[in-house]
Amino acid sequence: MRIINVNTITQNIKDMCIKANHFLAEDMDQAMKHALDTEQSPLGRQILDQLQDNLKIAAEDMIPICQDTGMAVVFLKVGQDVHFEGGSLEEAVNEGVRQGYVEGFLRKSVVGDPIIRENTKDNTPAVIHYSIVPGDKVEIKVAPKGFGSENMSRVFMLKPADGIEGVKNAILTAVRDAGPNSCPPMVVGVGIGGTFEKCALMAKEALTREAGSHSEIPWVKDLEEEMLDTVNKLGIGPGGLGGTTTALAVNVNTYPTHIAGLPVAVNICCHVNRHIIREV
Repeated sequence: MRIINVNTITQNIKDMCIKANHFLAEDMDQAMKHALDTEQSPLGRQILDQLQDNLKIAAEDMIPICQDTGMAVVFLKVGQDVHFEGGSLEEAVNEGVRQGYVEGFLRKSVVGDPIIRENTKDNTPAVIHYSIVPGDKVEIKVAPKGFGSENMSRVFMLKPADGIEGVKNAILTAVRDAGPNSCPPMVVGVGIGGTFEKCALMAKEALTREAGSHSEIPWVKDLEEEMLDTVNKLGIGPGGLGGTTTALAVNVNTYPTHIAGLPVAVNICCHVNRHIIREV
């Protein structure tokens, strides 16, 4: 058994919240540069060039990439041989978010009640997803999610007879409806299967996959490639002003499901696809 003090979790999440809001992950940085090289619209290239300037300024001057520094989404893969000491793990995660957003001077966007809507003033609580895995390590994934794109995400409860064409139509419907509101170029995370909540969770986690990587399942890989090509032919383009780069990636996760249903979730993230992964 390995013992980890929860203060270690707090310190890591604090640092990750700050870094994720100031620097793009290397894969996303490369995807943005590739988009600039391949965009066919002059206006689209101009928008992408401006976004490159924004990323450079954010990194050099430690200014958030986007004014919406998001609601903190934290994925924890906890080794079953780990024992935490020093307090509550969930409280430690939220303390890390609190310190990161307060000390990092990041915008606090979380309200404590969805109707009363009084700001919590420290961007807590986070949305935390736990999974128990073999081993004695903890993998932490922090993905701040802005709501310009989150509000454009969709869940479709399809019939089995809708099949793969129904899945494709659901993805394209979500992207078309999002249009410029999701600050394209976007990353499209898709969850297929499971239940209502499982497909949404898969879609969210799909956003954190390395850009340019694909599923090991042949038909899923084919779907990812086809949908990226189709989405980029919609003409929405960078900033929603037209062009050939509407999406940087379409990432699909799947899970077994019931004979009577075909759940599909589409979670959209703007080009500021901020996430950072760390192992402790």
